[in-house]
Amino acid sequence: MLSSIRTTTPLLSSTVFLLMGVGLLHTHIALQGAVLGFSVAMIGVLTSAYYTGFLVGTYTVPRLTHRFGHIRTFAFCTSLLAVVVLVQALTSAYAAWLVLRVLQGLLLVGLYAIIESWLNTAADPRHRSSVFAVYMMLNLGASAMAQQFLHIGGEGFVLFCVVAILICAANLPVVVTPQPQPAIHAAPRVQVGRMFRLVPTALVSALISGMVLGAFWGLLPLYAAARGLGVAEVGTYMSVAIAGGVVLQLPLGRLSDRIDRRLALALISATAALAALANLVLPNAGHTVAMLLVFAFGGMSFAVYPIAVAHLVDYLRRDELLSGSSTVLLVNGIGSSVGPLLAGTLMSLTRPTLLFGWFAALDGLLAGYALYRFMRRKREVTPDDSFVPLVHTTPGAMDMHPDAPERSA
Repeated sequence: MLSSIRTTTPLLSSTVFLLMGVGLLHTHIALQGAVLGFSVAMIGVLTSAYYTGFLVGTYTVPRLTHRFGHIRTFAFCTSLLAVVVLVQALTSAYAAWLVLRVLQGLLLVGLYAIIESWLNTAADPRHRSSVFAVYMMLNLGASAMAQQFLHIGGEGFVLFCVVAILICAANLPVVVTPQPQPAIHAAPRVQVGRMFRLVPTALVSALISGMVLGAFWGLLPLYAAARGLGVAEVGTYMSVAIAGGVVLQLPLGRLSDRIDRRLALALISATAALAALANLVLPNAGHTVAMLLVFAFGGMSFAVYPIAVAHLVDYLRRDELLSGSSTVLLVNGIGSSVGPLLAGTLMSLTRPTLLFGWFAALDGLLAGYALYRFMRRKREVTPDDSFVPLVHTTPGAMDMHPDAPERSA
């Protein structure tokens, strides 16, 4: 296992720098947009624009990789992404920010696809699951660490520069890596109708998870600021929420291995809804209580998507795994695009603190649906069905799943 980790260290290093930049960018855009006078609804649209670019890039950027190879495409995307971030720092025009957020989503999903396909090729198949778990932890861990850059303070331009520096730093390990470039594979086919008929709970969970986490990344900083937290405190608040996902994802996943995953999704979603309601009804809770509540909410929320994918895998043949992952990712991406738009509108029409009302309603709906599906159709989990930690980035992530079929070069 250690040899596989050593082999993939350059790519994992790039992941850390890239995700630190992205995590800081999400929070900073929300806070800086508020400084520029953008309404909460407008900031929600910016987040939706990012995920729209994410969806488009999933199927367009691989063509660029086919033509120029992984290293040159990675260098091109990181360089252009740094330029886009710096251009955003130079303008306060909302229309420009909208276009730039679409470009950021498009470029980032291309970078994720390159890293994931490369990791899959470089890792020893016997230790692919371990590399997969490390990759997941780095994704959330880097995003949590990135929030501490908000302590730098200063003008908005400074933090945009920090983001650009981190993105450029992500380019270096990939450019100098001695690992051979992986073969290019066509994107798996999306089958929404069939997957919904086969495993409806997985797709509904992926959709609602996207609606929750899309609003989480784009609007939770505004909620924290509305509670009177300073910029640095907002960074800590976000870090604690993401840390909940890092700490609780694996234990909750193991729980889903021991009971029916629909029941696990119902329990986890119900707990997330209760944590959200507690945030809503205790707006003046002390610092410690607020941190504990957002830790619990983050831990539950980040566990929903990987358990949904594990539930999907329970019902798929090995040769359907990649197609199924592409389908559930597409549904999750649609939720991530729609969620911030609706939540931002709600917050603008009412008050920012109702964001957790939005979370509570969605998680409560998912809890009820998952429980309904569990009561209607029970299925014994076989010993071969097991949870694997997962982040939702591109279909290429599922190439690293230990049950994924081997693909020839």
